Amino acid sequence: MLDFPFLRREPPALKGKSVTLRFPRPSDYREWAALRDESRAFLEPWEPRWAPDELDRSGWRSRIRRYRQEFAMGSAIAYLIFENVNRQLVGGITIGNIRYGVAQTAQVGYWMGERHAGKGYMQDAMEALISHAFGAMRLHRIEAACIPTNARSIHVLQKAGFTREGLLRSYLRINGVWQDHFIYALIADDRRASETRGRS
Repeated sequence: MLDFPFLRREPPALKGKSVTLRFPRPSDYREWAALRDESRAFLEPWEPRWAPDELDRSGWRSRIRRYRQEFAMGSAIAYLIFENVNRQLVGGITIGNIRYGVAQTAQVGYWMGERHAGKGYMQDAMEALISHAFGAMRLHRIEAACIPTNARSIHVLQKAGFTREGLLRSYLRINGVWQDHFIYALIADDRRASETRGRS
């Protein structure tokens, strides 16, 4: 029987070597807002334009409602990323546009607080999410879109085994400007083959 995580009240936490992925809660607001605020200049070039209430508590409440609705509908699962030693928030990762039937696919998006970048946390978070997506979620394909100049993001995807499949012109409106994106994908069969080679 397939295990559809969205049939539960809250998705299971996912634990990696250095981080744990957990569904966002109202009590996460202060830490989330502080990290996003101090990282604003670092994040804005790669994200949709921030709303006027982006860091307000009211905006956070709306965000939590949307996360819960999307999870209940089975369309997306949002996670906050906490490092395992001090349980400090370091970033976030979402698996969205989840489709079953003939597709069995989803898209992944992520962000990392500036002072935590380059420490391997996102790589570990990606590994935990991929294992869950191809395991309990029974997905066949995971996609990610990335602005061509975002070298950090490209490194994360390539190290996780994603393959660049093409260029999507004027794909997403990022920071107020329509941007081209590379499209990357990881296929379950390729992942299993890579893991088999790694064990041999």
